[in-house]
Amino acid sequence: MKVISLEEAKSLGVETAYHLMDNGEKRFRLINNDGSSYIRTEGSEKGAWQNSHYHQALNEVYVVQQGWIAYAELDEQNQLSLRILKKNDSVMVPPLRPHNIYMSSLAVTHVVKFGGDCEIKPDWFASPQLDLLTKHISEIDLISNKG
Repeated sequence: MKVISLEEAKSLGVETAYHLMDNGEKRFRLINNDGSSYIRTEGSEKGAWQNSHYHQALNEVYVVQQGWIAYAELDEQNQLSLRILKKNDSVMVPPLRPHNIYMSSLAVTHVVKFGGDCEIKPDWFASPQLDLLTKHISEIDLISNKG
């Protein structure tokens, strides 16, 4: 086995990026130049909503490793759907589906983005309509519907 250096990986179209988000989440990314990526997200000490968005070409799979998340989406008729995903649950999001995630305190998720060679970079588009429907929902309200 030979270690691939960061420089060699970059020359092959693969990069890493690490971010501390405004809501306190930590994101650790492995990104390919075809638009596919893997992201480990670690929730902050206090639960928080992410920003609602959709992708034009990419599929997205969310897997919950620790804690729980709320998954919200708008269907084809712009109707809100909201469900709780617990440890080992997953959801696949097709292109053009507005969605948002509430990460509970210290939750850990894995996200895989994939699809054909994505010409749109970045393939991330805000969904203010879904933000209006989700960002005001408190963790207490989510927990009371968690079952």
